[in-house]
Amino acid sequence: MDMRFSPEELAFRDEVREFIANNYPQELRGARRGEMTKDEILAWHRILYKKGWVAPHWPVEYGGCGWSITQRYIWNEESARAETTPLLPFGLAMVGPVIYTFGNEAQKKRFLPGILSGDDWWCQGYSEPGSGSDLASLRTKAVREGDHYIVNGSKTWTTLAQHADWMFCLVRTDPEAKQQEGISFLLIDMKTPGITVRPIITMDGSHEVNEVFLEDVKVPAENLIGEENKGWTYAKFLLGNERSGIAGVARSKKAIERLKKLATAELVDGTPLMKTDEFSRKVAEVEIDLSALEVTELRTLAAESKGRGPGPEASILKIKGTEIQQRITELAVEAVGNYALVQAPRLEVTGNEFVPGPEGSQGVAQDYFNMRKTSIYGGSNEIQHNIIAKMVLGL
Repeated sequence: MDMRFSPEELAFRDEVREFIANNYPQELRGARRGEMTKDEILAWHRILYKKGWVAPHWPVEYGGCGWSITQRYIWNEESARAETTPLLPFGLAMVGPVIYTFGNEAQKKRFLPGILSGDDWWCQGYSEPGSGSDLASLRTKAVREGDHYIVNGSKTWTTLAQHADWMFCLVRTDPEAKQQEGISFLLIDMKTPGITVRPIITMDGSHEVNEVFLEDVKVPAENLIGEENKGWTYAKFLLGNERSGIAGVARSKKAIERLKKLATAELVDGTPLMKTDEFSRKVAEVEIDLSALEVTELRTLAAESKGRGPGPEASILKIKGTEIQQRITELAVEAVGNYALVQAPRLEVTGNEFVPGPEGSQGVAQDYFNMRKTSIYGGSNEIQHNIIAKMVLGL
């Protein structure tokens, strides 16, 4: 695999780097999404939309950039290097591709512009109490009555639903069919009467996820994607895209840079922690695994460039990517040591308060706690191992 960039690609990299440096909002630098307002989260999205760079992976006819796989790789690398706020995936990376792949023309015209502009904020109605990794066992029902569906049930761990305008939702439309065969894919307006959103405060102290209750929610039948009872097909397509994106290679590389800086500043008997045999070995192991994951991700992108969407191999990216993310946060907590104990919940710092710990250590504990979820969401890693065994290895 030739990893060298052409002169044209290097020029594109410079263009991207300059654009981010000149246009990324200064007030967002160093911000964490769990602490940001809705407008702050959308600020970078809207800037990229005006530039025409908000959906690099979309087809040009639907508003994509027309970038090559290499340009998209460069974009991810430069965004991570500059530590920009990741764009919300629910519209751009999840439901958007489902709509332009399986939706009808009216649905594409209605929903895609709002996803691109950021005017419509989407959340994901998949997991339910008792139906997480075994998603096909979901029980939220949708009963057809004339030109509407009446939806009853609940969803959980619904990320940022408190801000959402729309939810893409898996519902059971045929309770007599086999689990996967009786599910449909609905688009639900979150302002519809009968929807209640309740916060779940996570162990890092943030309000990022929610419970969503649906009681006699009336959804127009025109908001059904594709065919009734075929929603599992569209759900699997979406999850393949989600799992590929979860790998987070570029941002893990940046996180390792921060970890090394932190560990270099911390001393053990007068020696920088980063130079001790045990700690340097742990960091090297993570770096090696990340390099291997990056090559695997590039292979997946190369296959995608030939017209093959993310297949079961995306499960490998999901497993290894989330494991690496968790290991990096574990090492960061180890580097900070006892100072991590005073960081949960996150300290509210004012000008005259002293915050204990080395520079760059703030938020280390919160990141560690928050990243425990990564091996669970998008389909738990245990389920991903089963998918690899069946679909890749043929066991």
